[in-house]
Amino acid sequence: MNIQFIKDEKGNTEYVVVPYHVWFNLMLDRLPVEDEKEAENWEEIPIEHDEYDDVALPHEVVCLTIDESVSLQAAWRIYRGLSQQEVADKLGITQSAVSQLEAADSRPQKRTREKLAAIYGCTQEQISLFLSKEG
Repeated sequence: MNIQFIKDEKGNTEYVVVPYHVWFNLMLDRLPVEDEKEAENWEEIPIEHDEYDDVALPHEVVCLTIDESVSLQAAWRIYRGLSQQEVADKLGITQSAVSQLEAADSRPQKRTREKLAAIYGCTQEQISLFLSKEG
């Protein structure tokens, strides 16, 4: 297990950094259980892993997506300070086509995602987190 000790200037351990799952389990153990029978009925929910588990997004892109209610493609464009017309010019399409690409239900083709990723300086996965790899 990867644990990091942080010491003060005198060499005394002041903090310990532990993996999140270890901390989470420690916090669960501290929760009061009023009725042991109730705890026996708790359901364990399995973790479902997928290919996007390790895809990271800049905080600003996430905030734009949430605060402005825009797609990841639109958030990346705004984050990079580009207009829809500028992206359209780079892609060789119309501004209205870029607008359609940025719609919440849009599923751009792989080649288009590759071009957008190059324009925005990110990976395809970072602009299409909810698309399958085949799409």
